[in-house]
Amino acid sequence: MHDCVMFFSYFGSPVHYMELENDTRIPEFLLLGFSEEPKLQPFLFGLFLSMYLVTILGNLLLILAVSSDSHLHTPMYFFLANLSFVDICFTCTTIPKMLVNIQTQRKVITYESCIIQMYFFILFAGIDNFLLTVMAYDRYMAICYPLHYMIIMNPQLCSLLLLVSWIMSALHSLLQTLMVLQLSFCTHFQIPHFFCELNQMIQLACSDTFLNNMVLYFAAILLGVAPLVGVLYSYFKIVSSIRGISSAHSKYKAFSTCASHLSVVSLFYCTSLGVYLSSAAPQSTHTSSVASVMYTVVTPMLNPFIYSLRNKDIKGALNVFFRGKP
Repeated sequence: MHDCVMFFSYFGSPVHYMELENDTRIPEFLLLGFSEEPKLQPFLFGLFLSMYLVTILGNLLLILAVSSDSHLHTPMYFFLANLSFVDICFTCTTIPKMLVNIQTQRKVITYESCIIQMYFFILFAGIDNFLLTVMAYDRYMAICYPLHYMIIMNPQLCSLLLLVSWIMSALHSLLQTLMVLQLSFCTHFQIPHFFCELNQMIQLACSDTFLNNMVLYFAAILLGVAPLVGVLYSYFKIVSSIRGISSAHSKYKAFSTCASHLSVVSLFYCTSLGVYLSSAAPQSTHTSSVASVMYTVVTPMLNPFIYSLRNKDIKGALNVFFRGKP
């Protein structure tokens, strides 16, 4: 009898023990970030705060330029303004939480917040991907079919393409999130990243993740490779069309309209591919988190500068807005 009392006093009552066994709720995760070195924390905080502010300001200025100048109310700038809006939302899903964690020296994120962050990260990353594909199609129509461009790329079609991009991204993000909600997390709650990344969440699970991995790879092919193939095909046709132009000035003008978008596409897909390859390599969690900065922070920050530095229309619109003269 004494032994039984000692057993229950150490492990708790049988009912309480069974409740703990059946309680699958997860209170919180730890986002390990980039470094635990205290001396690096002020530098990381200043670096990412600066990049975050530049991203917000740059994309807001681009949206302001497009919306304030009626000459920029064209399909190309319509998609560009939406890309800037999505980039702002994309950055806001990860950087503010990371800055708070660095400032407070607490790396904790609740399970619910982690799921929400993951959902919106997948959502905005998917819309970014689709918008870049749609913008490539827009450039293809503008250069290869210039006489029919405004008829084909009418406001109704542009709005429909944008709506389809949002719907497909939302459904994909919802599917991935619901599948993660079915997973069980037993003991290891540390995420070697600065945000709740889908692949890292799947790797932390102690339940069977075969179906999650299958959906993840299938979605990567369907929603990642297929748009990339569409972009490459569009630019193949664009280059072929430009080569057929006899005037050197017309060639330069046609190519310059695509150069900015091609730079953004290259930056986005090359960094995304780098993250995928680094995450596939063994013992590369730190490398993957560093590589993720390129498309989660650097690319949204550089997009407005890439599109505006060589674009006289946007620079002219901003000049008119701030100075009141062209």
